[in-house]
Amino acid sequence: MKKLIIFLFLFNFTNLYSSDLKFEKIFDGLNKPWSLSFINRDNVIITEKTGKLLTLNLKNKNINEIQHNLSLISLGQGGLLDVLYNNNQVYVSYSENRGNWKTSTSVAKGSFDKSKINFNNIFRAEPPIDSGYHFGSRLAIKNNHLYITAGERGQGMIAQDFTKHPGSIIRINLDGSVPKDNPKYKDKKNWLPEIFQIGVRNPQGMALSPFDNKIYLSNHGAKGGDWFGVAKFGENYGWKILGWGGTNYSGTKIGPKWKPGFTKAIKYWVPSIAVSAMTIYKGNRFKEWNGDALVTSLKDQSLRKIKFKNEKFLNEEIIFSGNIGRIRDIKIENETGDLYLLSDNGELWRMYK
Repeated sequence: MKKLIIFLFLFNFTNLYSSDLKFEKIFDGLNKPWSLSFINRDNVIITEKTGKLLTLNLKNKNINEIQHNLSLISLGQGGLLDVLYNNNQVYVSYSENRGNWKTSTSVAKGSFDKSKINFNNIFRAEPPIDSGYHFGSRLAIKNNHLYITAGERGQGMIAQDFTKHPGSIIRINLDGSVPKDNPKYKDKKNWLPEIFQIGVRNPQGMALSPFDNKIYLSNHGAKGGDWFGVAKFGENYGWKILGWGGTNYSGTKIGPKWKPGFTKAIKYWVPSIAVSAMTIYKGNRFKEWNGDALVTSLKDQSLRKIKFKNEKFLNEEIIFSGNIGRIRDIKIENETGDLYLLSDNGELWRMYK
């Protein structure tokens, strides 16, 4: 009886907003979609992990493939990953083919064209690694700087090696050059010049908050230890010294959840929810959510709302769970405040009320 009561409580909790929410399936039949970015109110650009770059008209549902010159390997978690449209420029992250099955989390930039985009690399994580894991690979722009999440590729303690890019948050200028106020030029003289922060595992979400102008992250832990937090100049999130509450997949302990000297996340999940993308909501459709983080999940297929203040966690609500499958990306349409979500099963959904 006790287990039944707990189950019913969780069921009601996970469907707290179900009576108010409406879902519209915009498109079906995408092949492992990974990211979308708005070109304008009616058109989005979409990446498929298998390598295709697409534009989709949200009104007439016309879809078009953009040819490109990227050399990538779609293997494991790698492929064509994040996309960001900004002022007629397109930024993409991808698992670049570096030869002999080695790849890197790389970022390229090109001028938007509906037919073909000729991309030029503006960043590649060194060294290249023979692994299909943990590319991270989200992009965000703040103050003419491009922030990039570079996962640790399953290499663990490489995230503590500030002479290598994997396992870090990267900050470069929009043309690929290095900002002269990065940590290396302040008090981290031994760091690679592109590194902004170290000690992350597989950060699959990143967004700029329009409220406090901070970059927020969601990071995929091991067996437990997912987290949501802030990108901080010259700091260290602690992977793999810290386990953030999780364990190795073998069940062995990684390390403490947190200890002084390392960046502390705002919210941890143990057990893991397989956290993926995130955004900070600002819009008219769900005005009561303004300033809250919206975090998506692969494992329990949920959308979660996190209320926080001054980097302190206040509460979490599960908006829905299981409605549209494993959620890979979430974006806000600025004019309406509607939410658009990509699912691993090849669908693009609009959420509104």
